[in-house]
Amino acid sequence: MGARTAVAPPHESTGTSPGGASTPRGRRRPRDDRRAAWLFLAPALLGFALFYAYPTVRGIYYSLTDYSLIATPDFVGGDNYSRLIGDEQFWNALRVTGYYVLVNIVSQTLLALVLATLMHRLTRSVALRAMLLVPWLVPNVTVGLLWMWLLDTNLGLVNHVLNAFGMGTTGFFTSPDWAMPSVAAVNTWAYTGYTALLLYAGMLQVPQYLYESASLDGAGEWRLFRKITLPLLRPVLSLVLVVSLIGSFQIFDTIAVTTKGGPVSATRVIYYYIYEQAFTNFHMGYASAVAVVLAVILGVLTAVQMRLLRASRSDLA
Repeated sequence: MGARTAVAPPHESTGTSPGGASTPRGRRRPRDDRRAAWLFLAPALLGFALFYAYPTVRGIYYSLTDYSLIATPDFVGGDNYSRLIGDEQFWNALRVTGYYVLVNIVSQTLLALVLATLMHRLTRSVALRAMLLVPWLVPNVTVGLLWMWLLDTNLGLVNHVLNAFGMGTTGFFTSPDWAMPSVAAVNTWAYTGYTALLLYAGMLQVPQYLYESASLDGAGEWRLFRKITLPLLRPVLSLVLVVSLIGSFQIFDTIAVTTKGGPVSATRVIYYYIYEQAFTNFHMGYASAVAVVLAVILGVLTAVQMRLLRASRSDLA
């Protein structure tokens, strides 16, 4: 019988990694998904470039020109911004807008907090939440027309009720003293329900055991709200305030339908002033300059607000 020949066991096939180290051929390298990620992001990036980035750059360019929508833009540098500093109508529009923002945000946020707290502590009815959302779903133009008829000096239902109680007729949209509070009240009615639902969603994130523990220690509803709900609601409340601030500065539809900036410029907010300069007076370059200044103001106010409210931090561990 011949001598056996030793046969070496088959070696595992190996491959070479990019760094030169030998790795088993059966092991797969991590797949690079960057191409797929950019592919999925492409539609959003294209939309952002077309509808946000390009109009922004174009608007900044127009703000440096004398443009009337008819003739070719004539570059004038910073003349529009110099004119804006001495424009009393611009500063009046800014003051009127600030007054509206203050009244609208305070009333809307306080009412939304009350509604959200009542829903959170008393009832979680889906039907009630749907009812609160209905005014927000109605277009702003429709809301403006509805309340213009209800608050009309001669034919409005509200004035008929006031007359029935001997309180006299009030020119809600025709009086300089009542026009802006009336506009603020209309928009508060339209947006409070939506704001309340946002705050209610934030309250649902607060652990229930915190309320139970505090109740066992004898805390009442007001103390529960002040010591537990409000501090832990800060991130959501910050978001609501920032969105409300930006939305309040952008009010236009209700003004255009009800007062058209009057009476006596009492409701000529900054957005309506931009519209008048661009499409009534055909000063597109100057209107663009006002819009750029408004964007800067909103950016600064938003940054300050986020910093003061510590929006990125939560007391919930």
